[in-house]
Amino acid sequence: MTQATPLPPFAAIVVAAGKGLRAGGDVPKQFAQYRGKPLVRHSVEALGKAGASPLIVVIGDGQENAARAALQGIEGLTFAIGGLTRQDSVRNGLEALATSAPEQVLIHDAARADLPNAVIERLLGKLVETAGAIPVLPVVDSIAVAEGDAMSGKADREDLRRVQTPQAFIYKDILSAHRAWKDATDAGDDAQVLMAAGGQVGLVDGAECLKKITFAEDLMSDKPQIRVGQGFDVHRLVEGEDLWLCGVQIPHNKGLSGHSDADVALHCVVDALLGAIGDGDIGTHFPPSDPQWRGAPSPLFVEHAVKLVDQAGYRIGNVDLTLICEEPKIGPHRDSMRARLVELLRIDASQVSVKATTTERLGFTGRGEGIAAQAMVSLQREI
Repeated sequence: MTQATPLPPFAAIVVAAGKGLRAGGDVPKQFAQYRGKPLVRHSVEALGKAGASPLIVVIGDGQENAARAALQGIEGLTFAIGGLTRQDSVRNGLEALATSAPEQVLIHDAARADLPNAVIERLLGKLVETAGAIPVLPVVDSIAVAEGDAMSGKADREDLRRVQTPQAFIYKDILSAHRAWKDATDAGDDAQVLMAAGGQVGLVDGAECLKKITFAEDLMSDKPQIRVGQGFDVHRLVEGEDLWLCGVQIPHNKGLSGHSDADVALHCVVDALLGAIGDGDIGTHFPPSDPQWRGAPSPLFVEHAVKLVDQAGYRIGNVDLTLICEEPKIGPHRDSMRARLVELLRIDASQVSVKATTTERLGFTGRGEGIAAQAMVSLQREI
């Protein structure tokens, strides 16, 4: 097996000083969770693994605690405080490297999480020829030139490229270019700053996975389109208790025993919903040791699980519920049980199935000692 050629020494700056307002949420998007860890951590880890040293992370004033929590455990980092604009933040990061004065530096946006090592290799290789190098992708759609809400012309997409980061530079050249920048407006990117100072910028192939996380839905793009959960529950039939199934009271000489109303059907639906989003089970959220849930109506549990599904960014695709018992007969109550389940789940009747079967008088259900239920649910990611 051929070993990869070691990369030449390089420093890196990750710009993570923005407010991330377009992504919504309670924290700036660079500190929001993406694929199981803070967004900024993905690119910082990738650059560190590639050998970036020094590695500067530029953050906003007052973001120190959030940044340290997001990047906890990563060694060799230095934080710099950003400015009013992205260009100010980049310059502050470059100035923070002045003592070490690296030969080459990569400047990267924290919002681009998926950073292939191959892109880094291409960028650094291009710096042998030019003072700067940027990763680009072709424009595949037709491009219209707009004047207000009308089309005024057509651009030739063969001459256009989509620009990504990281962008690579000879350190002394990009530092000098930023120091010399006199335009009152913020530069679109660092390549423009270098070109304004007379530097040449080369192009290398970028990567589709280097897309920029901008909106709230982008943060969710890592989530599976479809998730499936399974629930199973059993309760004992006893005298002196009401019998509740799917939130419907069923006339019977016995009821189910449990800490709440013991609605075995709704309990297994709740477990299936929670399982699909990986959020424990009904006992996690409503522990039987807590007296406040004694005799509680199970529809409360369903409403809570549905809320958590919504918060996780999913909607219910379908629910398939099977009750296992000899008595009572489910057939006469199937429609009312299904209607109540539809109401609780806030979905269409076509998305809910309520079935029943027996165990041919075998086992505890066959002897009429209890009722078992199992449910399968599918969730679809909200678009």
